[in-house]
This record gives sequence, structure tokens and C-alpha cells, in this order.
Amino acid sequence: MDKIVPAQYQPALPLDKLILQDGAPGAGDRMELDVLIVGAGPAGLACTIELARLAKTDGTELNIGVLEKAEALGEHSLSGAVVNPRAFRELFPDLQDADFPFRGPVSKESVYLLTRSGKLRLPTPPTMHNRGYYLASLCEVVRWLGARAEELGVNVFTGFPAAQLLARDTTVTGVRTAPAGLDREGNPTPGGTPPNDLVAKVTALAEGTRGLLAQAWCQWQRVPSDNPQIFALGVKELWETKQPLDRVIHTLGWPLPADAFGGSFVYPLEPNLVALGLVVGLDYRDAALDVHVLLQRLKQHPLLRTLLAGGEMVEWGAKTIPEGGFYSLPTRRAGAGVVLLGDTAGFVDVPSLKGIHYAMQSGMYAARAIFQNLKTGTGLAEYDRLVNASYIAADLYRTRNMRLAFRDGFYLGGIQAALMTLTGGRFPNGEYRIHADAEVPRRVSQESDGMPNGVSKVDAVFKSGNSTRDTVPNHLIARPDVPVEVARFYSHVCPAGVYEAVDGGLRINAPNCVDCKATDVLGPRWTPREGGSGPKYKRM
Repeated sequence: MDKIVPAQYQPALPLDKLILQDGAPGAGDRMELDVLIVGAGPAGLACTIELARLAKTDGTELNIGVLEKAEALGEHSLSGAVVNPRAFRELFPDLQDADFPFRGPVSKESVYLLTRSGKLRLPTPPTMHNRGYYLASLCEVVRWLGARAEELGVNVFTGFPAAQLLARDTTVTGVRTAPAGLDREGNPTPGGTPPNDLVAKVTALAEGTRGLLAQAWCQWQRVPSDNPQIFALGVKELWETKQPLDRVIHTLGWPLPADAFGGSFVYPLEPNLVALGLVVGLDYRDAALDVHVLLQRLKQHPLLRTLLAGGEMVEWGAKTIPEGGFYSLPTRRAGAGVVLLGDTAGFVDVPSLKGIHYAMQSGMYAARAIFQNLKTGTGLAEYDRLVNASYIAADLYRTRNMRLAFRDGFYLGGIQAALMTLTGGRFPNGEYRIHADAEVPRRVSQESDGMPNGVSKVDAVFKSGNSTRDTVPNHLIARPDVPVEVARFYSHVCPAGVYEAVDGGLRINAPNCVDCKATDVLGPRWTPREGGSGPKYKRM
């Protein structure tokens, strides 16, 4: 086998299992709400806060519920993160920037093109200027927003993954949660609990990157996009260091091959706490490319080796990021009884490396559209109108082809992206077409040089706080006839050591999974497992 096309081995989305008619048997309790928000990230919590405030100002009682699959708020939240405070200022007009859960302002920044042993400092691209923005831990941001929501009387239910959409005809009426306490074969145990149904007049899907229920809704309702969504995988580490870092650093080039898109970030969170990570587009061409391994190699570069000398890696995590931009947005993000928010809808601007303020802003717009819908019957399409008329759509349109230009490789893509930056996206013009990541052929070459000195995948999973029980059912759906070459590809794609190539084909170590969704993009499908499973991030 010389090449792998991942789509040929990827199971279809199990749509028949993801859409249930409201009232279908199998649920335990049933809870009725006015509004249900699935996902307690920046988008979902901003929607919650704005909606609760609108109701309070109007003197209207609204029963709002938020479902979060992590055991505690923030434990599944991971980002860079440099935050544009614009959405915070709008959501909390009575607060100052110093009141927000930020680590500190960006005061200096540098961009480098790396070679194996050297570096060339580049001018900071206009899209990447971060003066006036703030460094933050997304975990801490989410916990802070969650506290503000609970102060407004919102019910936040942690440890409850939404596993299926409930529907009446073509209207979304809520969700069914995942059961808990099943044995390895998926059978109930004496201490297990059945799924619950939460029904609502409006359901907001704020599931984060690669949202399963949003995928199901778009396919069920035939909601297209001009381009398929494409993704990157980011692997991140937190380091307690002996040396302080005084600036934000971004790098391009080594250790990535020229036909892969991506780069690294190094952010100072405290005088002796540094966040560093590597982000790589999942349209890369080498089946043996392994983002976690590349990050370990990057740490051997002189730029980082000196910074990390004598330090200790204290936390690790990984997640995917939607990168398709304007042309990969669903043509509508609202339907009967449902809206799609934040990363779930694809509101990320890759050239500026920003998504948190777009997620929060989309949550606020959704809240306003939902409130009008409940009060006057105005259609939820108002949400799309608000987004389309906002800086979210304007920003994504201005950079609409910059990420897509790199389909032709790093150097030609860089030239085109520079021209787009200089002309505000007007030249080269046109609508760039791309393939879904799973449709990109991968060359099967000799295995890479192996793991350099650094953090193994086993140790990485431990540092993520993952304490998923060993007897949890397998929540990853793979085809039964995976060739060994494809199994090896999956083992490289996954940063957490979930997949192993064995004589019989593929072995899946499901408890290792940290819900990054990388193989949901390129291989076995991810489905929700019992609440509280997965990582327990603290400062990511």
C-alpha cells in the first residue's frame, strides 16, 4: 500500500442512532426547560449569561439549563490562549479588563522561522498583532463564566454528555444524555444510571470543535457549506520553568515538513509558567506524521531548550480546531428549535489565531435571537442575520482564503497569504476549493525516527488528568477491516496512544482518549461516553 485515503476506511456518521423521536423509550428521567444549552464553554456560557440577563431585565422567568460532559467546569477546555477582550467588554459592560479572568496583557511578541538548529526573526504579520490582548487559561475563563451564570440562577449540570438529539418531525426538542456505569460490553451494571431526556423550546449546540450533534443535525437537515470544514490538531504542554519568558512567541517551519500547515506558540502565563504547543493542519500528506512526536522534537530546538532547561512539564492536553474559515461555515446555523454556536459552527479565524471572542459573541447573538423567539415567535433565523451582519462574518470574510492558500504547500501558500494580507483579502481573489481532511491522500513511507527525548504518550495522558475507568465501553467506532498500514496511521494521528497497530489490525485503548476528536476527522468516529470521563484540565 503506497497511499492511504482515510475516507475509504472511515465509518459513516451513525445518523440513525443520533436522531431520536421525542418520547422514544429508553430514558430514565425527563426534564422540561425553556432553553437547553449543550456545552459549557465560552460560547455556551456567554449565551447563558446574556439570555438570563435579558429575561431578568424583562421580568420574564426562563428555565435555562446547561449540559457539560466534563465532571467540573473547564476540565475539557483547552486553548492557546491569547484573548481579544472585545466580547468580554460587551458581555460585562460594568467591569474593567482587570476584573476579567486573564493572566496579563501581551507586552512583547516575536515570530520566528525555524530551521533544525537556527531561527530567523520575521516581521509580525498584521493579522497576528496581539498588543491590547490578554494571555489566559481557557479553563480559568470557563470556570469564571460558569460562576457568573450560576449567580444568575442558571442550572449548570456537569458530568452529563449529550449523546442524541430529540426531535419531533424536523424540529429539535432537546437531547438525550449518555448512560453511565455500563460495563465493557455496554451492558448496565448495578450502579449504573440510564440516560435522561432534557427537552426545551430551543436547544443551543455549543459542543466545541467537531460537535457530534451539530454534525448530525447538518446532515439530517441537509445544511451544506461551500467548502467542507477542515481541522488542525493542537498538542499543548504547561511547563514550570527556571527562566522567565517576557514575550509571546510564534514559530513557523521546522519541525514541520514543507507540505504541512502549522506552527508553534509559546506563551508566558506567570514569571515561571509557560504554555507551549504545536498546531498542525490535518490535511498533511505523510501518514507517519505525529504531532505529539513533533512537539517533543521542537522542544530540542535551541529556542526552547534553553527556556525549558531545569523545568518540569506539569500538564498536557490536545484538541482539534476548525480551520476552514468563511467558506466552511454552514449556510445556516439556525433551524427549527436549534442554533449552532462557537467552534461548533466554525467561528475561528486562523490567520489571527483567534476564536474565543467569536465564540462568546455568537453566544450573545444566539441569546438575543432565542429571547425574541420565545417572546414574539420571531424565527431563529434572526441569529444568522445577526452573525452575518457582525464583525464575526466580516473578519472571517476578510481572511477567507488565507488558510486555504496553504493547500499548495508552505512556500507558495505563504506568498499568496501575504498578498491577501496586503490587499485585505481581495487578491488573489476567488473562492478557493478544498477537500475534506479525510479525502486527502497520505503517502505510506518508512516509519519516522521514533520518539525523541521528551514526554511519552502514556505520560502525556497521565499529565492530562485522565482518570477514565478501565472498564468503560469503547466509544470509538472503527471499521472492523482496518489494514495494518491504516492502523499505524491512526496510531500517529492520535496524540494520546489510543490506537495501536497489532498483528490482527487495530487495537483501541478507549480509556486513554482525551476527546481531542482528531480521529473523528480522519478515522474512527468519536461518540460521547459517561459523564466525567476524559481529561481533567486545570490550567490549560
